[in-house]
Amino acid sequence: MTSTSRSSTPSLQYCSKTVDDVVSELTTDLSKGLTNTADITYRRSIYGINELTHDDDENLVLKFFATFYGDPLILLLVGSAVISFVMGNIDDAISITVAVFIVVTVGFVQEYRSEKSLDALTKLVPAEAHLTRNGLTETVLASMLVPGDLVHFSVGDRVPADVRLVEAVHLAIDESNLTGELNPVHKSVEPLDENKGNSISDRASIAFMGTLVRDGHGTGIVIGTGHNTAFGQVFEMLSDIEKPKTPLQHSMDKLGKDLSLYSFVIIGIICLIGVIQGRSWLDMFQISVSLAVAAIPEGLPIIVTVTLALGVLRMAKKRAIVKRLPSVETLGSVNVICSDKTGTLTQNHMTASKLWTPSMNDNYLILDKNSTHSGELTADIRTVLEVGNICNNARFSTEKDKFVGNPTDIALVEALSQFQLEDIRGTRQRLNELPFSSTRKYMAVTSHQGDISKSEVFAKGAVERILKLSNTFINQNGTTQKLTEENRKFIIEMSNVLALDGLRILAFAKGKGSFEDGVEPSGLSFCGLMGISDPPRPSVSKSIAKLIKGGVHVIMITGDSESTAVNIAKSIGMPINDVSKSVMIGEKLDQMSEEAISEAIQFVSIFARTSPEHKVSIVKALQRRGDIVAMTGDGVNDAPALKLADIGISMGNMGTDVAKEAADMVLTDDDFSTILSAIQEGKGIFYNIQNFLTFQLSTSIAALSLIAISTFLKLPNPLNPMQILWINILMDGPPAQSLGVEPVDEEVMNRPPRSRQDKILTLALLKRCVRSALIIVFGTIFCYVREIKDNVITSRDTTMTFTCFVFFDMFNALTCRNNTKSIFSLGLENSFFNLAVGCSLLAQMAVIYVGFLQRIFQTEALSFHDILFLLCISSSVFWIDEAFKYYKRYNMQFQSSV
Repeated sequence: MTSTSRSSTPSLQYCSKTVDDVVSELTTDLSKGLTNTADITYRRSIYGINELTHDDDENLVLKFFATFYGDPLILLLVGSAVISFVMGNIDDAISITVAVFIVVTVGFVQEYRSEKSLDALTKLVPAEAHLTRNGLTETVLASMLVPGDLVHFSVGDRVPADVRLVEAVHLAIDESNLTGELNPVHKSVEPLDENKGNSISDRASIAFMGTLVRDGHGTGIVIGTGHNTAFGQVFEMLSDIEKPKTPLQHSMDKLGKDLSLYSFVIIGIICLIGVIQGRSWLDMFQISVSLAVAAIPEGLPIIVTVTLALGVLRMAKKRAIVKRLPSVETLGSVNVICSDKTGTLTQNHMTASKLWTPSMNDNYLILDKNSTHSGELTADIRTVLEVGNICNNARFSTEKDKFVGNPTDIALVEALSQFQLEDIRGTRQRLNELPFSSTRKYMAVTSHQGDISKSEVFAKGAVERILKLSNTFINQNGTTQKLTEENRKFIIEMSNVLALDGLRILAFAKGKGSFEDGVEPSGLSFCGLMGISDPPRPSVSKSIAKLIKGGVHVIMITGDSESTAVNIAKSIGMPINDVSKSVMIGEKLDQMSEEAISEAIQFVSIFARTSPEHKVSIVKALQRRGDIVAMTGDGVNDAPALKLADIGISMGNMGTDVAKEAADMVLTDDDFSTILSAIQEGKGIFYNIQNFLTFQLSTSIAALSLIAISTFLKLPNPLNPMQILWINILMDGPPAQSLGVEPVDEEVMNRPPRSRQDKILTLALLKRCVRSALIIVFGTIFCYVREIKDNVITSRDTTMTFTCFVFFDMFNALTCRNNTKSIFSLGLENSFFNLAVGCSLLAQMAVIYVGFLQRIFQTEALSFHDILFLLCISSSVFWIDEAFKYYKRYNMQFQSSV
């Protein structure tokens, strides 16, 4: 987003103003709050109530029926159902209607659920607030607050509105549901520099509505309510953003239009030929409409839905929960993934990686959590670990059986075990603390072991700040030595060396005595440095390599510095050739138009120093180029980008409810590698859809051609109505559905993502359909003509023709399992297909040999030689298709070798 749009909330305006300026501008009082009742009523009339509401008065029934509009395939099927009913084909009319209603209902329910992200957002607004008005403090409904009100909050409270802080006592607020950052933000009443505050996370003098107080307490003046807050801005964006259609939905739209065109062409041609033959217009119209309806695979929408639903179940087993069915296939079309760094590409577990003390000169100790370093424990190293242990607020949770708290503090405590040291905080008593803040840039505590006169100061934080507090440093044997200017320069040089790998560097110091509240400690002894890292997930490198090979552009989005982001990117195998082109910082994004971003973004692999707000601009820029974008996120501010992206991916562990509701997919393990599995599944589903589409269309074309050719040649109808119905059941039933669950071929990841404009009914697929249909038609007509040599139609003649067509159908389904690989190399992995075809053949045998079914379908028993003859003829579609596949593979190998 641009800086202009971010300034629309008052938080940016007031974060740089002094408390006195805010009091004067909002005409309030620091002790009494607002005092004029009429003024309060007037303000509420101007700013509205302090709630997040959205207008959704549209009738659900009307919304349901509106989903029928604009989908050519659905409209064509509805028209087919009406025509079938009028012409007496009640079975077809009912089956088409049921299929349409199932598909439309599933889509409607999923779209309705996606709007629940707005409701999840409103749950973050607290119901009550501690308010001072007219000098009286009481608990009131938070919805009654207006700008200028004086509110109070402490540990466990949610901030009731956007407020400018006027008092902050050790105040730390968890803003993760807004920014996605895990560490609580330490707040201050001091105004920010006018050139800062562009990012929400920088506004230390502001407390935002819906955020949670983790430590301390505070008081603030309300500056924004309802939709005029940071949360309100996200709410408005969510309301305005319309989820784009998936590539599959675009493809199905095009397929509907194509089938409509083909149907009208068929009607016209058959009518014209029939009239030329001297038949009546009415007779030819009825025949043509019947054939056109028969050509439409009415089971296609429901089979697509079933295939996607089964894909959802398979992906759930791989720790990816998909909420919208079409999103499953969309994953196979994704050509850009924008991923968070923390917790997605990395393990989201800070680890102590390097340790350095002044006595080590230009060397340092590399730490390994799986190894022990007790043999390298010297007095100065022990001191560094001791300071990191005592100046630490992480606590052990017996409920979770692990340390909880600030990730950096947890890393320092966990480092003790590498040196076989214990947590010694239980043996000491803490007197006071200076908490870490963005302005102070260090933390300090005073503690003792029972004798308050022997109190000691322990401090950790930024290297420059700790050096400023120190005048000596600790040697290897534990003695102290004066800290010279040359020593200071060397320490800073070593901190830069340690930071080359993208580590966060902490400095440590200790000293005797104590410090008063509000007074900085001084005269400390510098102890050493430690590098903290969030290591990459072990499987990320392989996943990125496979994605890049498959034509997917991976982009890292992080709030970290440029150097840290580049180091992490290199460690996980992201190609960073030219940093000037591959890396873009948030400030530069603010200065660029969407068109400019779209032009530059093709070279960018890293967006550094960004806020979650920038994600919307990045998604829009990518979609402007025609990219299909997957976006990861976990905070409330990520929700608009998650909803706007073609695939919004939320984190299951760290993600907020709002992010999960706005997303299309939730990763239960927060692992980037899970996205690779999901994309592979999505690609496989698309090709499976094409496979059963090939089967259905080739069967439809064959059935249509068989009836049409018989009509043109003035032959008796080779199939009776019940036999045609049975063929339709096989065409749309288990054999077709089983093609949708064909195991995913790993080779699909080597194929590039398909474009949003690509049709699902490609020219190659259509050629294959026509080829198979011609083989089926000529084979079936050969069988039919062979049986009616005496020009008399008997039950045997129709049974032979009917069974021939069904056997052709089953062999055709076998060939459609894959469009390039031989069935002999695929084997029998698809147990659903084996069961479906086996049951279909048994059912066909029952139709031929069971007495009451013979009467229904007008069939008679066939001899063993008849069945063998039919199998030989019908298998031709299989052998010819295998020959074409072999030629295709041979040609591809020849071209690749050349």
